[in-house]
Amino acid sequence: MGSNQTWIAEVTLLGFQLDPTLDYFLFVIFSVLYTLTLLGNGVILGIISMAPRLHNPMYFFLSHLAILDISYASNNVPKMLANLVTQKKTISFIPCIMQTFLYLAFAATECLILVAMSYDRYVAICHPLHYTVIMSWRVCAALAAGSWGFSLLLDMVHLVLILRLPFCGPHQINHFFCEILSVLKLACADTTLNKVVIFATCVFILVGPLCLVLVSYTRILAAILRMQSGQGRRKAFSTCSSHLCVVGLFFGSAIVMYMAPKSQHPEEQQKILSLFYSLFNPMLNPLIYSLRNTEIKGALRRTLWKGRHV
Repeated sequence: MGSNQTWIAEVTLLGFQLDPTLDYFLFVIFSVLYTLTLLGNGVILGIISMAPRLHNPMYFFLSHLAILDISYASNNVPKMLANLVTQKKTISFIPCIMQTFLYLAFAATECLILVAMSYDRYVAICHPLHYTVIMSWRVCAALAAGSWGFSLLLDMVHLVLILRLPFCGPHQINHFFCEILSVLKLACADTTLNKVVIFATCVFILVGPLCLVLVSYTRILAAILRMQSGQGRRKAFSTCSSHLCVVGLFFGSAIVMYMAPKSQHPEEQQKILSLFYSLFNPMLNPLIYSLRNTEIKGALRRTLWKGRHV
């Protein structure tokens, strides 16, 4: 193929394709949600860093989850907001590919961090006497670093497979950001290998971790039901239910998006589900943890009380 067939200078993000009068309304709504996402996760990070009681493995992983949520939203939402209020809705091809890569990397990392969090709860509830030995800071750091490193290496495979393709148009992506399945539609070559690798990655990084989480929580539930203390049972349920809500939102939308049969309007389905990843999930996660976690609420009250008396 000629050089003009192998490279695209820029592409147009079609976005939601609604009535133009609704664009400014969506801009206001999404701006508020994005601000709440940054504030909520920022507050979680601030509380964890300032409260010595929260310097333990559970909140160490929660801080990584908050960083991932901020990164998710900041990777996709600012460009989406800009496109809602500007006529030129283009993005250069290289930033587009980087947006795809970072989106996949953050998604894979969050899957593994959620597994690490479920393992932490399993050890804390089922093996409390050995908790500090099993979940040492060295182990926690290794789990977090392994989650980030493995995800980046895994998504390098997708990046290489995308860049080997010739791109000759159309120069439009029917999405509000450069989602991988939408980017593949720009290629003028067979993308079967890419799609097979995407499906295999979903099985490995979604179904596999989800099974591990379910096994952990099956054992946790059995251990909770054996507890004699009602207060201990309530505290364990409160902590674990928060994590299960986050797991359900994240894995549920991901499996529907990449593994479920496509609807009659697959592009619109992808946009809606991508909003859950990019905006709603990152905004809801700190609310779920702060509203259902007594230690987070207690640390927040103590921080506010100290602030009033400074």
